[in-house]
Amino acid sequence: MPDGYVIWHNPKCSTSRFVLDALREAGIEPAVRNYLKEPPAREELREALAAMKIGARQLLRSKNKYYHDLELNNPELTEDDLVAAMAEYPELIERPVLFGPKGAGLCRPKETVFEMI
Repeated sequence: MPDGYVIWHNPKCSTSRFVLDALREAGIEPAVRNYLKEPPAREELREALAAMKIGARQLLRSKNKYYHDLELNNPELTEDDLVAAMAEYPELIERPVLFGPKGAGLCRPKETVFEMI
């Protein structure tokens, strides 16, 4: 894994581009995964959530069309329900997610990247 960093990246997202640029400006060339083209499987999502120490709801994009269509705001949905939805519809995954030597995290706000490098 290049430099020990992996970013779940969406090239259309300005925050994701900022984080990738910040890594490169720091001399770090991460492995870049366009998670929309290569979506994480359920188990990988569970591992990512555990590494970030957050619940599935914290990784959901609540402004996404699927969030509303699938009624993911329902508080009775389980972690497994939410993980299954993100695996099926990766557009629901908030980005960018960064994995590195200091751990894993959601880089929101984007300046969070500086705490991880």
